[in-house]
Amino acid sequence: MLQVKIVPVTAFAQNCSILWDADTKQAVLIDAGGDAKKLQQEVEALGLTVQALWVTHGHLDHVGAVGELARVWQVPVIGPQKEDQFWLDALQDVSARYGFPIPEPVEVTQWLEGGETLTLGEHQFEVRYAPGHTPGHVMFYSAEYGLLWTGDVLFKGSIGRTDFPRGNHQQLLDSIQWECFSLPDDTQFISGHGPISTIGHEKQFNPFVASKAG
Repeated sequence: MLQVKIVPVTAFAQNCSILWDADTKQAVLIDAGGDAKKLQQEVEALGLTVQALWVTHGHLDHVGAVGELARVWQVPVIGPQKEDQFWLDALQDVSARYGFPIPEPVEVTQWLEGGETLTLGEHQFEVRYAPGHTPGHVMFYSAEYGLLWTGDVLFKGSIGRTDFPRGNHQQLLDSIQWECFSLPDDTQFISGHGPISTIGHEKQFNPFVASKAG
C-alpha cells in the first residue's frame, strides 16, 4: 500500500511529498525543495529507505535540498525534463538573490520526456510532460491511487506563474487541458503549494481554467 506524507519546506511552504510502500518501507521524495535536515529527520522517524529523488521542475523551492540529499543518501535524481537545465545551473545565484541558503548543485541522473513509467516497489507512476510554468516541467501520476503531483502547474483555485524566464502562459493552459483535465474528475492532486484538490473541482471552479474544461 502506498503512503504519502506532505512536508512543507522553505519560506515558500513548498509541499515536498514523501511516498513510501507500507510493506517494504522503500521511499521516494518528490520535490525536496529545502530544509534537508528536516526531511532527513522525517524519513528516519518513518523508518524509510529512500530509493530516489523525483523532481517536477528546476525552481529553487523544489530542488534546494536535492543535491545534498542525493549525496547523503547516494540515490539518483530523476527529472525534470532537460529544458530546465538552465534553472538548475542558476540555482546558487537565484538562491542568493532570494536570501535562501546556498544549496549544493543538482546533478540529474535521468532526464524525463513524458510517457515514462517510474516505479516504487510495485507501484507505477506515469510521467506527464507539462511545460508552461517552466519549459521542462513534469508531473507524476498514479492511476492506481488516482493521485497526481502537479508541481506548480495547477493549484486549488489557481495556476502556475508564467512571468519567469521561459515561462509561457498558453503552453501552461495547454498542459492543464491535456495533461491534467484529461484525467478522471475524482483524481486528487498534490500541488507545490497549498491544499489538495481534485481535477473535477478545478474544472468547475478554478477561475483561471474552468471555462476551458471542455
